[in-house]
Formats: sequence, C-alpha cells, structure tokens
Amino acid sequence: MIARLGVLVEALVDENTRQNLVARASLEQVWQRHIVDSAQLLYVSRETVPDGSWLDLGSGAGFPGLVVAAMQPDRPVTLVDSRRLRTDWLARAAASLGLGNVEVILARVEDLPARRWCVISARAFAPLERLLGLAARFSTPDTLWLLPKGAKAQHELEALTADWNHVFHVEHSLTDPSAGIIAGQLLGQTPGRKDTKAAPALR
Repeated sequence: MIARLGVLVEALVDENTRQNLVARASLEQVWQRHIVDSAQLLYVSRETVPDGSWLDLGSGAGFPGLVVAAMQPDRPVTLVDSRRLRTDWLARAAASLGLGNVEVILARVEDLPARRWCVISARAFAPLERLLGLAARFSTPDTLWLLPKGAKAQHELEALTADWNHVFHVEHSLTDPSAGIIAGQLLGQTPGRKDTKAAPALR
C-alpha cells in the first residue's frame, strides 16, 4: 500500500508541472498535506466507516478519492469532477496504480444520475449548505458523509439552516489542528422543503 501511494506522489509531482493540481508549496509536505490528510477519513470519525461504494465529489487532484481507493482496493470508489483535464489525470493515475475499483466521471454534480452511495466525501468542493442541496439525493440515512472543511468546519455546520435534518458533528483533523472534518449522516429534509429525487438502493 505504501509503495502504491508512493507511485501516486511521484505521478502527482510530475503532473503538477503540467496543470495546477495542488499548490506547489504543498508538495514540500505532500505526504502530510495530501496523502495522510486523505487517509485519515478512514479513521477520524467516531463512527465506523461503512463498507461499500464511496462517492468523492469535486475530486480534482484525487484527494481523498484516489488515496481511499489505493488503501481499500476492494471498495468501489467513484471520482467526479467537471473539468476534463482533471478527469483525464484521475483516470491515468488510477490506471498507473492498478486500481480497478475506481470509476471516473466527467460531469457537474447536478447532472449526475440519481444513485445512492454508502460514503460521500468532498474536499474543498462547496459550502455545506450548497453541497447538501446538490448531493443529498445521493444519500440515505445510513450514508456517512466525510467532509474536510479546514478552519471553517464548525462555522459551516452552525450556519446550516433548519431545512436539513442531520446528525453531523465536527472532528478535529489529525494533520492540521486548526482544521475540522464534518462527519455524520443526513437524515432527510424537513417538512415543507422539496424532496430530493428518488434513487436506486445502495450497492
């Protein structure tokens, strides 16, 4: 597993010379800033991360999605990004790592077909309120959301409107004491708000 993640680091550094996948300065601490920061999602929640399909929205450079897929090669992981250069990179990176469990989708989140996942992650993708509006239809009450939010995690959670019935909480990041990860379940929408689309059951 460590060797596979090392291959990812080498590929990331090389690709970053062609497109701005991550801030150049962050490459000086690439293992902490990107690899371990992504890997912690498998362990940081006070709840057990469920087995089954994982959806990573706005995957960009592949964090956390590629790291999760590399660490758990039996778990189906779907990476979604709306930029072709990024999805081309994600597909090449998954192939170079020999990850047959990765599905890469070029699409805006709002255009994704309705389907449900066991785990949903999104790293620096959208504010919490907007993210739920876009992605609630991919969730069931059992889906675990894992959302790295940096220093704004608690603020975003407190600002979430009463439209959402949830059991979210903030976990402290293991790699950055000033950062937080919003974790928990989205139970549904409160009465009076339009329901999200129906979708197939979890895989």
